[in-house]
Amino acid sequence: QVQLVESGGRSVQAGDSLRLSCAASGPTFSRYDMGWFRQAPGKEREFVAAVRSNNNKYYTDSVKGRFTISRDNTKDTVYLQMNSLKPEDTAVYYCAAGSRLIVSTLKVRNSYDYWGQGTQVTVSS
Repeated sequence: QVQLVESGGRSVQAGDSLRLSCAASGPTFSRYDMGWFRQAPGKEREFVAAVRSNNNKYYTDSVKGRFTISRDNTKDTVYLQMNSLKPEDTAVYYCAAGSRLIVSTLKVRNSYDYWGQGTQVTVSS
């Protein structure tokens, strides 16, 4: 069983930067593939970024060049560095963990076994 706790969300202005953290508790964090998803009001939860256990990283097109996902296995934590934030980045951001995911399923919400409670990011223009 893995428990995930996100933090770092807050209200910012367009163009600002923000770093989200997701602290995991449970065994063998380093073996999990980790993902960030987001859900805006009235919309489906969507994939943002993922970092696999081998440290390969993947992003949705709308955040490429602006967001960076990383993991620190010594701290059992995954991060999402968000730069040049836009109002359309406003959403609740969720951290997720899955095991032995293949590349084609990294963007699929149901591929992940564990989820955090989410952290709100609001970007105003």
